[in-house]
Amino acid sequence: MIVWSCFLIAIFIFLALDLGVFNKTPHIISTKEASKWTGIWVTISFLFSGVIYWLYSNNYVANPDGLKPAVATMKFITGYLIELSLSVDNIFVIAIIFAAFKIPKKYQHRVLFWGILGAIVFRGIMIYFGVLLIHKFSWTTYIFGAFLFYTAMKMLFTDEEEQFDPKKSFVFKMIKKIMPITTTIDGEHFFVKRKHIRAATPLFVALLVIEVMDVIFALDSVPAILAITSDPFLVFSSNIFAILGLRSMYFFLANMLEKFSYLEYSLIAILSFVGLKMLLHDFIEIPEWGSLAFIAAALLTGIAVSLTKSKKQS
Repeated sequence: MIVWSCFLIAIFIFLALDLGVFNKTPHIISTKEASKWTGIWVTISFLFSGVIYWLYSNNYVANPDGLKPAVATMKFITGYLIELSLSVDNIFVIAIIFAAFKIPKKYQHRVLFWGILGAIVFRGIMIYFGVLLIHKFSWTTYIFGAFLFYTAMKMLFTDEEEQFDPKKSFVFKMIKKIMPITTTIDGEHFFVKRKHIRAATPLFVALLVIEVMDVIFALDSVPAILAITSDPFLVFSSNIFAILGLRSMYFFLANMLEKFSYLEYSLIAILSFVGLKMLLHDFIEIPEWGSLAFIAAALLTGIAVSLTKSKKQS
């Protein structure tokens, strides 16, 4: 519990510094600033794999699966890369939500900051029950595997996905029934008073829609990492690092999503791989370095092909 407590305290300290120091004044996040923070978070995440090795070498954290330090480290990196790759679709949806509610760029960071706090809580709950199910009912591995493979095939054979409209979503309709919603932005406030009535601003509505969409995306990402490991600390920490890097990745990639159009095929390959791995785990044993190599290769190939095609078209 000491390691878990220290990890959570460290995360919340950084988030407090992020909002209270680094981004105390609302401002537009430039591509240069976003790329710097993306690099910082990716670097910190890979450096944390060294912490993972140290923790598992000295038995400072519970190790229910009896993982060797090197194996635990590879599982963490593999899980982190999976979560990072699956965040691409999330970034696209966040961009649609911000556009639909006309959220100014200088306030988008604030919305994503509070969205991350909610995501940490909801992901923690989903991971807890996911690990519990796999440990208690081993056959749920096949259900998760089949779901991931089905998701991959649906992405592959669906030509056009229905355009997501945040203002027609269930969340937006429910908020309108519970409280009034203003049509204008009032600074960085989530709520304002209108004729002695507390009303939600578009910032708060966007925040709630993003939270719900993150839960929906977690239905793919949590089972995907459970295909790599059911160790609670590895699953949670890799998820958290991917979520923390999501904000800077959003500002870095939001204006360049079309350039990475072929990344979708990388996601299909990764989801298919982890789904089949869960379905065939009793028959085929894939070494950790094999899983890590496949996922890294899928990501790099998708990025390389996207940039090459984009360069030719321009």
